[in-house]
Amino acid sequence: MARLNYGGQAVIEGVMMRGRQVFAVAVRAPDGQIVLYSEPLTSPLYRARWAQWPFLRGLTLLGDTLGLGVRALLYSANVAVADDQASVSFQGPVVWGTLLFSLSAGIGIFFVLPAFLVGLIDQQIASDLVTNLLEGGVRFAILMGYLVAVGRLPDVRRVFQYHGAEHKTINAYEAGAELSPASVQRFSLMHPRCGTGFLLVVVVLSILFFAALGRPPLLERILSRVALIPVIAAVAYEFIRFGAAHYSNRLVRWLLAPSMALQRLTTRPPDDAMLEVAIVALRKVLLAEGLAPDLRPSRSTVDTAVPQAT
Repeated sequence: MARLNYGGQAVIEGVMMRGRQVFAVAVRAPDGQIVLYSEPLTSPLYRARWAQWPFLRGLTLLGDTLGLGVRALLYSANVAVADDQASVSFQGPVVWGTLLFSLSAGIGIFFVLPAFLVGLIDQQIASDLVTNLLEGGVRFAILMGYLVAVGRLPDVRRVFQYHGAEHKTINAYEAGAELSPASVQRFSLMHPRCGTGFLLVVVVLSILFFAALGRPPLLERILSRVALIPVIAAVAYEFIRFGAAHYSNRLVRWLLAPSMALQRLTTRPPDDAMLEVAIVALRKVLLAEGLAPDLRPSRSTVDTAVPQAT
């Protein structure tokens, strides 16, 4: 069961891996070295019993994942451009400001905008159900359009390759395979706990939740969309968690098939050098949590620390 507690995120020229006690970021620097940073997870949320309750655990984990993800992205961007690592604002106002802006933009684009657009033609639609289905369709179209558009950018395609490296490495670890590029390369690009699949589940669940509210006036409709985001996210997390734990069941695999298919838009086959980066990050987490042998690091790996912002 311990194998189900590990996951990660692609960053710029690297991968962040998160365990139960530690997270690590490995980034390929311009000189070819792998720069590695790790830090213990010390928030009281990791020890609070209520934070492990169903539905609440999804919200605490998602909030934590967003924060770690922004920090990892800032760190990787700094390493990728060969800047002075001591200058990185790895936490503090920069991180929280970036996170707040990203959340606000995401909510505005994927929740408020569809409700507003459908509200413009609301009087021409007779059925409450059709209104909500149309809104869900617009939301899905925006999501698909966004993923397809960003996937055409060369820099994003490399991030998607690292996303594939992260998935392959986690799949290999969960299968008990050797963590080497040659071994990991054989595994799937898809993973049932992927954040891309989570987004699709959120879109589908939003149709069901919003349909139950009928068709309130536009302002109330928009406010209800924003207010229900935590509820929808919590339910979506539990669905993904259950699906990942029971993925061997044929019915569960069928239910998760759309979310697995959507991952084809956000993953690309990685090369062995990218897999090496993902493996370094995961090994650092496993070693810190006492689940991997203390192997001598590669000569191309630099284990570093970044001064904490005050």
